[in-house]
Amino acid sequence: MRPMVVIPSYWSGGATFSGAPAAYDHTTPVDSEAPELDRCLTSLEQVRDLPLVVILVVCPPAQAEPVVERVRGIAAAHPKIKTLIIEQELATQIGSRVAELAPHASGEGISLRGYGAIRNMGLAVASILGHDVVVFLDDDELVIGPDFMDKALYALNQQNRQRLPIIAKTGFFFDEGGSPLADTAKAGPTRRWWTKRIEFNRWMRQALSGTRISRSNSVCGGCMALSARAFMRVSFDPFITRGEDLDYLFNLKLFGYEMWFDNQWAVRHLPPPTADRAGRFMQDVYRWYYEREKLAFAARLKQYNQVTPAALMPYPGPWLTDQLDERVKKTALIRALLTRERRTYWRIWREGREEALRYARESAHRYLQFQSFWPSIMNGLWCDPVLMAVLERS
Repeated sequence: MRPMVVIPSYWSGGATFSGAPAAYDHTTPVDSEAPELDRCLTSLEQVRDLPLVVILVVCPPAQAEPVVERVRGIAAAHPKIKTLIIEQELATQIGSRVAELAPHASGEGISLRGYGAIRNMGLAVASILGHDVVVFLDDDELVIGPDFMDKALYALNQQNRQRLPIIAKTGFFFDEGGSPLADTAKAGPTRRWWTKRIEFNRWMRQALSGTRISRSNSVCGGCMALSARAFMRVSFDPFITRGEDLDYLFNLKLFGYEMWFDNQWAVRHLPPPTADRAGRFMQDVYRWYYEREKLAFAARLKQYNQVTPAALMPYPGPWLTDQLDERVKKTALIRALLTRERRTYWRIWREGREEALRYARESAHRYLQFQSFWPSIMNGLWCDPVLMAVLERS
């Protein structure tokens, strides 16, 4: 196997710039004294047989120059690690080739904008350079030990006892307190209907106590390994607002594959503090409505496997049922009454839910349409001599 590590890294302008993006969970200010990426690369220095590390630089276009310069400086401070930095100029060249390979594909499926498209950019770079395994790591995570790559590649491209292929796998993360479980300490009426913690923890306890490799109902996007047998056939969804990692599990299932869980492979997750904000809630509303509609649309087409809520219990099945509507309504209403963003939550309760549902119904077909072009795109990019030369010079 010829693996590659891919790290999406999200940046904002910092104190001396304006217009920081709000579409991502968190971004690193360009003038940060302790950027998450530097901490992540430091942890990677201990890893045995560390392959090429690709850093996908996501930032506002107007602030690209100082951000890229900062990222290059961080990478240069870790000379033991061979890095390739993908910034907008390189991404544009890759995007132009994709447009030639699939001129009728709609949307921006491979780019440095949007969670799913950014992941697809990592897969495209792997294809161009002829790497047959992509290991995703987030920049707010730390590698725990020198055997990170050994664990990442364990069982990949092999078969389980039922002779099912293991072509995609995920690990998990420990939080700052050293727990692999979701924090249940945060409670209260504003979170009562909008939390996965109890359901997720029930599933996680089962997975951690079982065999090392088992079918997964969850995905840690920052601890995920995909072989070419998976990523050359199945893309990430560029039309989902967030949760593209778990969505990839659904996409695999649509095509008859599984995401597998490795209970011996983990990282440490140390994200910066974030607050429950109305914008993020609205992204989640769009996400789950869209997810439910997409899977329902696919279920009506004979060429795809059905992905049902019953097969995804105890998590995330409930989020794909009619329970979702009550969760959205009750959460928007209680937060409109009890939080400082009451006006925004009132708008979500009165109008946002319908907007999200309309988007879901109008867009339910878009991923499968894009996916129909994916194998030809990836085969066309595989070891593309022009783009390979461009990336190798970089």
